[in-house]
Amino acid sequence: MCPADPPLSRYRPVSQLRVAVHQVDRAAVPAVDAHIHLGRWLSEDGGWMVEDVPALIDLMDELNLRGMVNLDGRWGSELAANIERYDAAHPGRFATFCHVDWAQTAEPGFGERLAAQLRRSVAEGAAGLKVWKDVGLRVRDARGELVMLDDPRLDPLWAAVGEAGIPIALHTADPVAFFEPADERNERLEQLTARPDWNFSGPEFPPFARLMDAMEAMIAKHPGTTVIGVHAGCWPENLAFASRLLDTYPNFHIDIAARIAELGRQPRATRALMLRHPDRVLFGTDEIPPDREVYRTHFRFMETDDEAFAHSPDEPPLMGRWTISGLDLPREVLERVYTGNALRLVPRLAGG
Repeated sequence: MCPADPPLSRYRPVSQLRVAVHQVDRAAVPAVDAHIHLGRWLSEDGGWMVEDVPALIDLMDELNLRGMVNLDGRWGSELAANIERYDAAHPGRFATFCHVDWAQTAEPGFGERLAAQLRRSVAEGAAGLKVWKDVGLRVRDARGELVMLDDPRLDPLWAAVGEAGIPIALHTADPVAFFEPADERNERLEQLTARPDWNFSGPEFPPFARLMDAMEAMIAKHPGTTVIGVHAGCWPENLAFASRLLDTYPNFHIDIAARIAELGRQPRATRALMLRHPDRVLFGTDEIPPDREVYRTHFRFMETDDEAFAHSPDEPPLMGRWTISGLDLPREVLERVYTGNALRLVPRLAGG
């Protein structure tokens, strides 16, 4: 006799599959996490994401992580504090990216001012620029209109990045489901229930496609500026998009940060993309803070052909009630994706 239907929130199915299980305790080759948060601006209490940096170094050594790209530099004194705590104190292990102060868009002439701020940050030691999803979703100009990535008023900033010879870690939009109604058909419903502020389906936000068009237009207009489209090119649900951009724009790269849930449910397409563009994909996790078991799941995803394993320790996994399968990448591809591409784009990690 079947019990009454349990609510979805209590549903915890146990898979009866018997499949290969490989424990991967450390990366097969020394790896760089090109997308990590170590600073203070995202912490709930204003403290450092990692309180004990020597313990983090020990964890990195245990996991075979030779370096990390810290995306939390901000600007001014906060940038200086991050560089002092990480880059300067542990040469070759960390590289900190800056931000620019998007509040400046509230006044005319912001493009040149943002470019000047970027140049100062680079002179003070920033290894790259992090651009977050608030551009296109929340940043507004003096008229109250959203500022998009392809706004010509931002051209001085993108040009300054290219002139400085640093990359942009660019996050625009979010999972496609975040732009759809949070109803019974939304595959990220549980995540949106936990974080309703991530629902961008309202009329005050642009359509997802507009944000993708703006990103591509910006990349095309500034071929001398290196852009890393984080989170699998910002559209992991459609790898044909990232593949087309990689084919079309030599200045475009992607990372895999926080998207193995999406990439691992389409492992053949993901593997094909990496084999086609081994010099344009970077390893990253986007973990806050770094977590040993999360890294081991990532290594298993990259290095084994295991099938149907959990992409998250959470129950249920907020980023999707599905399992993932491994990519079984060749060693020569792992060497580039894990390490080589990051060292080329962020030479500080290579001692440059």
